[in-house]
Amino acid sequence: MIESSRTAPHVLLIGDSCIDEYIYGVVDRVSPEAPVPVLSFIEKRTKEGMASNVLNNLHALGFTVDPYLSPNQSLKTRYIDKRSNQQLLRVDDDRVNQPLKTRSMALSHYDAIVISDYNKGFIDNFTILDIIFRYKGPVFIDTKKKDMEKFESENVYIKINSKEYDEAVSTSTNTIVTRGAKGASYANIHYPGIPAELSDVTGAGDTFLAALCWGYHYLNNIEDAIKVAIHAASISVRHSGVYTLTEEDINEITG
Repeated sequence: MIESSRTAPHVLLIGDSCIDEYIYGVVDRVSPEAPVPVLSFIEKRTKEGMASNVLNNLHALGFTVDPYLSPNQSLKTRYIDKRSNQQLLRVDDDRVNQPLKTRSMALSHYDAIVISDYNKGFIDNFTILDIIFRYKGPVFIDTKKKDMEKFESENVYIKINSKEYDEAVSTSTNTIVTRGAKGASYANIHYPGIPAELSDVTGAGDTFLAALCWGYHYLNNIEDAIKVAIHAASISVRHSGVYTLTEEDINEITG
């Protein structure tokens, strides 16, 4: 566990954010109008997703964060049968954002920079390249972009999932590929996953990204940081919807 007397590390977070909306109900019949289930409404819950989920987990891990998040938040609505926890449908309402301008930002005082790029327009290639060019500390990028070779730098770590890796046009040397329950791969080394009772994978990548930053800052080693991030993600998937790590979770990961 982090000693409370230590000065909290200062992180810049840039990312696409969204609202995750969960519509819970029960399915007892099929619609007479079409061969689809009828969901009888019980309740609606909302949570902060994507980069906002990264932000919440960075805060939980003890970071001081300056967030620059997309002002027009996307909305993801999931319809879920409460008895089975089965997701029946997801409806995405993506919002347009202009690219963030970073040229005037002072960067040198940050301990790390985290970029949560869902490729919605708020973070373009110029934004990432400007940060890489001007900032010499560790940069952690989770991106949906398919051409990542241009972001190659010894201080930049790019996290993508296995599907994104398979669809990528190019990757960088410092690419970390998450593989769900199987763990993650980096530099031709496989890091095994941690067995967990799966509830929901939503937001697990965001938790991985935040924990990767924590692990690197305190352990000063990307390999050990990956192991920490795998552990954190294994906790996230035990819960329904996006999940913010608790103090108990952090003690489990770091103790």
